[in-house]
Amino acid sequence: MIIKQIRLSQQSKEKLSRLKGKTGIKNWNVLCRWALCYSLSEKTLPTDIPITADSNLEMSWYTFGGEYGEVYEALMKAWCIEMGLPTDDRTIEKYFMLNLERGIAHLCGTGFIKNIQDLLKLAEE
Repeated sequence: MIIKQIRLSQQSKEKLSRLKGKTGIKNWNVLCRWALCYSLSEKTLPTDIPITADSNLEMSWYTFGGEYGEVYEALMKAWCIEMGLPTDDRTIEKYFMLNLERGIAHLCGTGFIKNIQDLLKLAEE
C-alpha cells in the first residue's frame, strides 16, 4: 500500500465536485483513479510543489484502489522507474500525490469534459 489515507487539497476537492456534477460520477475514488491515470499518461514529472491537504475529502488506500490497489501501486512503481526515480515508499507516496493533484487539475482544466461521454472519449486517446 502506497499510503494509508489520502487527503486532497481544498482546490482539488472543489474541482472534483464540479467534475462530479458534469459527469454524474458519484464516487470521489473513481474520479481520482481517472485523474491519476491521466497524469501518469503524460510521461513527465509533475511540478514538485507542496500539497496542502486542507480539505475534508479523505479516503483510505483501499477506497481509492479497491480490488485493484496492487495494480495502482505497480503503476506508480513502474512510472517512478521510467522517470529515473527511486522506488522507496516516501518517493512513491510523494509522486502519487503530485500525480493525483496534477491529474485532477488537468481533467478539470481541459474545458473538454462536459459529461461522462467526454470523459470516456478522453480515455480512448
